[in-house]
Amino acid sequence: MIKKELANILVDEIGFTKSEALAFLNTTVEVIKKTVSKGENVTLVGFGTFSMNTRLGRVVKIPTTGKEIKIKNKNVVKFEPGKKFKEQLNKKTRK
Repeated sequence: MIKKELANILVDEIGFTKSEALAFLNTTVEVIKKTVSKGENVTLVGFGTFSMNTRLGRVVKIPTTGKEIKIKNKNVVKFEPGKKFKEQLNKKTRK
């Protein structure tokens, strides 16, 4: 699903106009990005938590040349699904 498809669902389910739905989604994503970039977690109860983690730098060897290169520390976003979301993902389906 892409953003436009999600916006169409908001139009159908909530009654937003298309422009309102896209503005809502864009604003929500920007707020999450800014908050996580500051090192704060964003928790959406029933969905999950976005957080920033630091991947530590390391030295790796290129297999073809044997040359070692240093990879610097890097900030990455982590998403941990909430309990209800995990349960929904792992429901067993019966036939």
